[in-house]
Amino acid sequence: MKLQNFVNLAITLLTLLVPFSCFGLIEAVVEPDTIFTVQAEGQRAILRTLTRSSICPKVVWDSKVEQVMTLRVGTATIPVRSDSTQIDRKDAIFDVTTCEAIWPRGVKQARIASREVQGPRSDIQRIVLIADTGCRMKASENAFQPCNDPIKWPFAQVAKSAAALKPDLVIHIGDIHYRESPCPKGNSGCANAAWGYGFDAWQADFFSPAKPLLASAPWVFVRGNHESCARAGQGWFRFIAAEPWTLSRSCNDPADDHDADYSEPYAVPLDAHSQFVVYDSSRTNGKPFLTTDLSFGKYTSQLKSVSQLVQKRPNSFFMSHHPLLAVVSGKNAIPFKLAGNEGLQSVFEAAYPERLFPEGVSVSLHGHVHLFEAISFKSKHPVSLVLGNSGSANEGRVPETLPVGTELFKGALIEDYISRADYGFATLDRVGPKANGEWRLTEYTTMGQAVIECTLSDSKSHCTKLNSPAH
Repeated sequence: MKLQNFVNLAITLLTLLVPFSCFGLIEAVVEPDTIFTVQAEGQRAILRTLTRSSICPKVVWDSKVEQVMTLRVGTATIPVRSDSTQIDRKDAIFDVTTCEAIWPRGVKQARIASREVQGPRSDIQRIVLIADTGCRMKASENAFQPCNDPIKWPFAQVAKSAAALKPDLVIHIGDIHYRESPCPKGNSGCANAAWGYGFDAWQADFFSPAKPLLASAPWVFVRGNHESCARAGQGWFRFIAAEPWTLSRSCNDPADDHDADYSEPYAVPLDAHSQFVVYDSSRTNGKPFLTTDLSFGKYTSQLKSVSQLVQKRPNSFFMSHHPLLAVVSGKNAIPFKLAGNEGLQSVFEAAYPERLFPEGVSVSLHGHVHLFEAISFKSKHPVSLVLGNSGSANEGRVPETLPVGTELFKGALIEDYISRADYGFATLDRVGPKANGEWRLTEYTTMGQAVIECTLSDSKSHCTKLNSPAH
């Protein structure tokens, strides 16, 4: 009798220890690796999660309503593309499942298991601006940034400092992934760093260091040349592109690049007066396009879409990774040289010879050049902001000011110019009534100390250098 009681007790304990999901009583909790929000066109915001599980988790909206997320794309190992330009190459291993769900209107917070993320804001007052954040590891240029040094690759600190400012929106203006080649033997600065185009490199270069900023607010992502199909485009579409993932727009097959390397522009409205317009320039050239080139036709068509989008709001911020009007460090005795992208210039000049941009674009925002620059013109050209100093190897120094009247393109005469070569990030803050379209641009050090302040109004900028700490 005593033995039977012991057996019964053992069965009861085993029943309690077996996962309840086996009996259909509760579902297993899927813990995400990463959770963030992509701000897409219009008011559409997409909650994304990356998980090691093969099933998509549940999301709880405002601690009330549960919803099972939808599969965006599952795990895969993608063979090396035939057009890879790096000496060392390997298959791209994506060992995480990407899931997504559309944010319901009015919902302020989402929770997946123990992780929380903030939702779209109804009143956007502060915007964080970053670009060119990854750690450069590229054998074809013998360029190996010390990824293990938080001073020489400071993106994690940038993300932490930017998150502390509690933004309502974060904008990344392209070039997220930089780890294309393995660290050379004996190089302690990048020893054991993940590399290639799979999730491990994306995790090390972006998702891990960006974690506090990813949780702070929705993100608008602008595609850079590092996210073109021949480079990290597969991860771009799997993880962060605003458009749906499809096999033909996955960058897996070079035969599909004629479409996958060109995404349609879209607008993210801030209110009834202002909006951001996102433009994919990932495949542009450093030389003018012939009118017969595929890119000339694609970019011309997309510029027509931009001209229609900017009519929806009085004030538009245009965003492409490659700048049309910028300067970069010169060589030898030459202090600077022009850095406007000649491929885009050839397309935009053909459509808008007087100001390069459609009327309604008051500010253009870019990365690619690893500097901070704010440039205002005597001519009708919109303010040009370059924000590419958020982590990737520095570009070199340019003069902090340029002579009034310096011409960056035909007729684009500088009126106000300021630059900063050290690492950092920027914010846009509203100034006054929304209808006025006035903003304050502030450039910060990696530690979050303001060093430059600019007022933006009526397609002009006026900037002042603040008391700043030692570099």
